[in-house]
Amino acid sequence: MTKSSSWKVVCLLCIFCAITMTTSSGQTFTDVVNFNGTPGGALPFAGLVEGTNGNIFGMTLRGGANTGTCIGGCGTIFKIAGVGQATTLYSFCALGGCTDGTYPYGTLIQATDGNFYGTTFNGGLDTYGTVFKLSPTGTITTLHNFNVTDGSLPYGGLVQGTDGNLYGTTLFGGPTNYGTIFKITPAGVLTTLYSFCAQPNCTDGGFPYAPLTQGTDGNLYGTASVGGTAGKGTAFRISKSGTLTTLYNFCSQPGCTDGYFPYAGLVEASDGNFYGTTYYGGAFTHCGIGVGCGTVFSLSSGGVLNTLHSFSGSDGQYTFAGLTQATDGNLYGTTYSGGTNGNGTIFEITLLGAFTTLHNFTGTDGEFPVVGLTQATNGLLYGAAIFGGSTDNGTVFSLNVGLGQFVELLPNTGKVGSSITIFGSNLSGTTKVTFNGTPATFTPISATAIKAIVPTGATSGTIQVTTPKGTLNSNVSFRVQ
Repeated sequence: MTKSSSWKVVCLLCIFCAITMTTSSGQTFTDVVNFNGTPGGALPFAGLVEGTNGNIFGMTLRGGANTGTCIGGCGTIFKIAGVGQATTLYSFCALGGCTDGTYPYGTLIQATDGNFYGTTFNGGLDTYGTVFKLSPTGTITTLHNFNVTDGSLPYGGLVQGTDGNLYGTTLFGGPTNYGTIFKITPAGVLTTLYSFCAQPNCTDGGFPYAPLTQGTDGNLYGTASVGGTAGKGTAFRISKSGTLTTLYNFCSQPGCTDGYFPYAGLVEASDGNFYGTTYYGGAFTHCGIGVGCGTVFSLSSGGVLNTLHSFSGSDGQYTFAGLTQATDGNLYGTTYSGGTNGNGTIFEITLLGAFTTLHNFTGTDGEFPVVGLTQATNGLLYGAAIFGGSTDNGTVFSLNVGLGQFVELLPNTGKVGSSITIFGSNLSGTTKVTFNGTPATFTPISATAIKAIVPTGATSGTIQVTTPKGTLNSNVSFRVQ
């Protein structure tokens, strides 16, 4: 596949339906996987997730074993056990009529039942996309087939709420065809919570590309790529019962210096604010067709927006992906293009806005990253680029920024007496688990996972796991309900 390939044109059409910059040194960038098209997968549009077994899971938009219906393949689900060790777990369109779905864009999540859940953009009984469950061994179960009335073409992934249900968005569908927000049980019962463009002139927003995130207040937060008072997108809060509140209307500032078209979702950081990116807007207007190159912003739960960084092109431009807060407290992300080679960048930004470019993609190591980064429990940041690599079918990469190992929690909230899974690297021989200092009983499951019981007297705070190699802290605080 060459750079003039029609694949890139198609994917670009899918995407579109001043702080001093420093360049960091001493980071270690590694190409973990170079995709080879069929049957191994191509164009990794979806983000990555670490499973409790220590493997990295993800999806590709194209490739796979089934090329008869989809030119170039209908997409795959894969797992990575190490550098170069990618295994295809499932190739979409394995069933007649592609009733199992095609073209997955959204990131997988691992739920508290141990299964993975995700969405496909197309396919299913009505061809408008699906919600599916994937067992750790690779068995797919279709939970829901969208039919336009209840939503159409789910682009983003899912989030599991503290109530155990899964929540997501569809890009189109609903009464006005401007997209929906839905709830679905792990058994597959779907409820439409909200249909966009329910207000005159779509001041409530429309066409949500991004997944939702659950705030510590129990509400769900997200973005709509268009609509609002300026027609340039919104940030919103929605209760689990379906009451939507618009928090911010983008392009509210002269010249859209606050950014517009927020394709990415929000992340709640340790300071209680939400952080995100916009594709266009900002202080620099020389990118592309004379629009801004995109922004990074913070947003309070009350709707106060602060632009932290305006991309200039040389430090990246057109941010399609969201942000990840790593264990050092800083935010990490990618830009779709720009940088010294024009192929996109990886960056770090503090909660106060100090910006550092960490990596400029060259093409041979990846090109055009449209998804955000995931920090694995080994401390490394993982991501994907949709093109580039040895065959120009995309890559999965890791970046070592010097962060140590930690443990992750599934779930990160619960009542006294409930069971949670704690997973990480090298947990064999664990001798002690504490919840904010209170000792807990635990049971080893494997070298990468243990089960622990929330102890009587536990309070919200850090979970610590003591192993023969040292003590590991949780990357987020556990919240005792």
